[in-house]
Amino acid sequence: MIDNNNIDKVLCILRYYYHKNKKPIVTQISEREKNPYKILISTVLSLRTKDRTTSEASKRLFAKADTLKKMVQLSIPEIEQLIYPVGFYHRKARNIAEISNIILEKYNGQIPDKLDELLKLPGVGRKTANLVITLGYNKLGICVDTHVHRISNRWGYVKTKSPEQTEFALRKNLPEKWWIEYNDLLVSFGQNNCVPISPFCSTCKIIKYCPQIGVTKHR
Repeated sequence: MIDNNNIDKVLCILRYYYHKNKKPIVTQISEREKNPYKILISTVLSLRTKDRTTSEASKRLFAKADTLKKMVQLSIPEIEQLIYPVGFYHRKARNIAEISNIILEKYNGQIPDKLDELLKLPGVGRKTANLVITLGYNKLGICVDTHVHRISNRWGYVKTKSPEQTEFALRKNLPEKWWIEYNDLLVSFGQNNCVPISPFCSTCKIIKYCPQIGVTKHR
């Protein structure tokens, strides 16, 4: 089982995978430009959407409106056309328009850096809010998506039934020095190695630590 006696070793090993694998798309966007607004919008686009589709949609959208003031000039149908075919593009276009107007009017154009404030924005859940805080502002937060939730439970590091429960369990147990990095490491690992079905356990560098909870078939 992976616990706090060996979590440092495990996460250091995951850096090996991280540097070999392609980084998550929102991380790539944040590294090109430390822009909390673009991180927020690209994360909204990424929900239930493959990274390649998110990347292409983000490029089209930001080529047309790379600032908040430009975004509010776009109509919802224009945003829909630019972000298609991301998942739930009709809803996401409305959310992007509403988010942009709210930030301009209520927050004077500044993206909030507090979790509670970000969660008030339409379509923004805890995953999105934490990613804006960590990647946009380099402040402590723990972003939990399906990969982080699945792998943390597969390791036995947490025993939870939802990503939100996983976040709170990690806030309690995970050393703070790993909070910001944890999402990137596990998302990359989960997309390429520790996949949901039939993970690549035979070549995994951390197999000696992993109890493979819930794994019924592997490669």
